[in-house]
Amino acid sequence: MMKRVGIGLLVAVLIVLAVAFVFQKPIGEVLFQRAVQALTGRDQLASLGDGLHIGLCGTGSPMPNPQRAGPCNVIVAGDKVLVVDMGENGNRNLNLMGISASEVDALLLTHFHSDHIDGIGPLMLYHWTRGAKAAPLPVHGPEGVEQVVAGFNAAYALDHNYRIAHHGEQVVPRGGGGAAARPFAIEGNSAVILQSGGLTVTAFKVDHDPIKPAVGYRFDYKGRSLCISGDAAKSANLIAVCKGTDLIVHDALQPRMIKEVEAAFAAQGNANTAKIFHDIQDYHASPEQAAESARDAGAKMLVLSHLVPPLPYAYLYPAFLGDAPARFDGPIVVGEDGMLFSLMPQSEAIDRRRLL
Repeated sequence: MMKRVGIGLLVAVLIVLAVAFVFQKPIGEVLFQRAVQALTGRDQLASLGDGLHIGLCGTGSPMPNPQRAGPCNVIVAGDKVLVVDMGENGNRNLNLMGISASEVDALLLTHFHSDHIDGIGPLMLYHWTRGAKAAPLPVHGPEGVEQVVAGFNAAYALDHNYRIAHHGEQVVPRGGGGAAARPFAIEGNSAVILQSGGLTVTAFKVDHDPIKPAVGYRFDYKGRSLCISGDAAKSANLIAVCKGTDLIVHDALQPRMIKEVEAAFAAQGNANTAKIFHDIQDYHASPEQAAESARDAGAKMLVLSHLVPPLPYAYLYPAFLGDAPARFDGPIVVGEDGMLFSLMPQSEAIDRRRLL
């Protein structure tokens, strides 16, 4: 009896495979049509309630990691959509998460390390072409943002003209391409840089020596709040400015793991790369230090991002966290691309879901 069942199951599988092969073209066309409808009709912003939301559109670092884009965060508060940093493939993830670059009101940069800016080109292109924008993408940042924006505008100038010639100014208005720098200065340790529609954005200095200026951002909306550290070693100013926030997104580097990478490159005779892995250990917070900062700030949740080294498997998370759970009583989340955290008014809950 069992033998007959086994033979019957095998025959059924072979028939299914044969049908799939013979009808591969029409089946493929149907599947593609469904995928097009799902992709083009997806608008995640329409499904978000009126609260403070943060999506992780990139949780990686300069180190290659196929599961993670470069540093990228998207903030939604009411009708405002802001992106903080735009690493490589960040714009790709925004689209896959159902958030169109045409809906982005501004990009905020924490500093000008290459991994935090190398995705700006696609973002400003999609911001323009997907929404027939008549004005460039505003890019806020500390002193130096003018130079960064000018460089991207120069690099995309020829492409800008090609697209106008091809699609016409009704589709891609001449004044809408590229980006426009919006520099700010911080006198003291922090400064409010944006206030609109009930949302307040505060920039604050962080310790990322020798990179200066380097800032983080605090967002307050309808009684809920969150902070993004940018790249930072443990910073007293972050703890002070982020007091009482619901959630902190903090960069994290695990020194024990990086020391092993450093030693491996040194053993191979690659002294240059070993030196780089040695140097990066002193200007990022460890998971344990990030946990201490969240504890001292009185935050309710800690989300780790800009993860160094790459973590291809969740099985590695406990080793990466080290003693962090013992230093913070709240939830610690190892960030992954596509995560969304929602902080609704008149509530203390932090809702989580995935958009990827």
